[in-house]
Amino acid sequence: MAGLDDRDCKILELLQEQGDLPNVELARQVGMSPAATLRRVQRLRADGVITGVRALVDPEKTGTRVEAFVLVSLEEHSDAGDARFAAAVTGMPAVLRADAISGPEDVLLHIAAADSRELQDVLRALTRVGARRLTTLLRLGAVKHPAPVPVR
Repeated sequence: MAGLDDRDCKILELLQEQGDLPNVELARQVGMSPAATLRRVQRLRADGVITGVRALVDPEKTGTRVEAFVLVSLEEHSDAGDARFAAAVTGMPAVLRADAISGPEDVLLHIAAADSRELQDVLRALTRVGARRLTTLLRLGAVKHPAPVPVR
């Protein structure tokens, strides 16, 4: 990667594993002073390499009983249609992630709902905002949990 040295990569690896790692401990593990480590982290944020820090939450412990992946074919294939759909799903809290994809469908959604009725409500809402066809795949469980982005 252009612009990233071994210490930057180590910082990224450590923060992906534990985003709330105190700067002093991060500095110790990287082998730098806390001030130098903080400057690097700030630069990585300013450069857009680090785009945010979030807590990983167990969905079942927060009342999410149903998760689904939904393949969406859009009604309208244009920049304006794509933008309208993107704006609509951005405003839907149950839609955890939306990715443009290649293939016969246009978008892949990850949806979390309290129950099947809430999932059905979200699917109906998607048809009102430009989804022509929906293919819903219920998530049964994790085979592999989300992993850190490889940093080389």
